[in-house]
Amino acid sequence: MDIRQLQVVSEIIRQGSFTKAAETLHVTQPTISKIIKSIEDELQMELFAREGRAFKLTDAGHAILNHAGPILQAFDNLMQELNDLSYLNKGSIRFGVPPMAGARFFPEVIKQFQEKYPGITLGMLEDGARKIEESVADGTLDAGVVLWPADEAMFNSIPIVKDRLKVIVPANHSFAERQRISLRELAAESFVLFNSDFALHGRIINECRQAGFDPRIVHESSQWDFIGGMVGAGLGVAMLPGAVCNLLDEEKTRAIALDDPIIPWEPVLVWRREGYLSRAAREWVRFMRNYFGEKQHVLHEQSGAVGEND
Repeated sequence: MDIRQLQVVSEIIRQGSFTKAAETLHVTQPTISKIIKSIEDELQMELFAREGRAFKLTDAGHAILNHAGPILQAFDNLMQELNDLSYLNKGSIRFGVPPMAGARFFPEVIKQFQEKYPGITLGMLEDGARKIEESVADGTLDAGVVLWPADEAMFNSIPIVKDRLKVIVPANHSFAERQRISLRELAAESFVLFNSDFALHGRIINECRQAGFDPRIVHESSQWDFIGGMVGAGLGVAMLPGAVCNLLDEEKTRAIALDDPIIPWEPVLVWRREGYLSRAAREWVRFMRNYFGEKQHVLHEQSGAVGEND
């Protein structure tokens, strides 16, 4: 069994489908099937028990799964290190960022980085902070932006900005002219939330329960601008960071300071403490540290964050 065969088995399991694995690996499904058959012929064991169109792992499949991850990660680390030795200023970075942080803070930093390092390819994954944290932890991503607090035993981190959530209501809402609001005052409202891939989904629900009610969730989305649009259309209220509220349509929505409780929104760049980090990824981390270190006070002001004494 070789590395390519391990990659195929691992991708089938990760995707839960031969067809999707073929698409990800840029090969045909018959090629995938041939590779699996060659492994099974070599081992004289079946890896997958077929049940119609579905399948489940056999004991042999589970054994390969248990060992494939560390082997593939070690091989990837080896290739990255060899690449670094040959191409000092080239390489690729796998980077994850949630839509809100990406839209507000990253276009300029990415532009400056790629102007300085045109040979480095920056592969971007836009997803929820919870999914990004999982992907950085398992090595799928080199680094990513998640919400603080992150697991300090697993990750190194760099702060991006300190902000807090505001309540977004339609412009014609009875609360629209309020300057401040408490969470318990929203108990009777319909909520528009990010979906469960986003850390804010669970955080907002937990805060509502702490305030004494379960939020009535009428819509979920993965896009902050769509959430703002649904609020503007009168479908419910939402909670978004101050930095993002500044980007919404002021004619259709109003942003109100949430002061009981204050719910922080503090995106941080994380990467694993253990494991190999390519030269390109190390340079990306260094560049981000310098960029956001210099911009921290400016970003804080632009985000519309309110101090504890306000």
